Amino acid sequence: MFRNLFSFQGRIRRTEYGISFIIYAICYVITLAILQSGSAIAGIGVLALVPLLWFFWSQGAKRCHDLGNSGWYQLIPFYFLALIFQEGRAGENQYGENPKAVNDPYDPYDYKSPFPGQQESSTETYSETKE
Repeated sequence: MFRNLFSFQGRIRRTEYGISFIIYAICYVITLAILQSGSAIAGIGVLALVPLLWFFWSQGAKRCHDLGNSGWYQLIPFYFLALIFQEGRAGENQYGENPKAVNDPYDPYDYKSPFPGQQESSTETYSETKE
């Protein structure tokens, strides 16, 4: 989670996009408060908006990629609701691997016993209970 934050390549899950949205909202409110303070630090607040927007747009583009769409789709009004609530496309698409497939659960068929001769019995036991 949270790899290549400022890259527009790849796909991310709904959870990562939702957390990114929350981080963006909090940082944006803090930046606006700094800008409205009128102090000398307000110039830094303006400079903080650039990487903040870049972060938000890059995360949105990756989430659009998970749905199988171009990153430009995030410019559609209220499309962020689809980005938050819509399930991503299963399997690999033109934008990369499915982010859910990266952390697949344990597969008992891939189990390799550390003790020789026990591999066959453990697989047979599993296949008998599965059928």
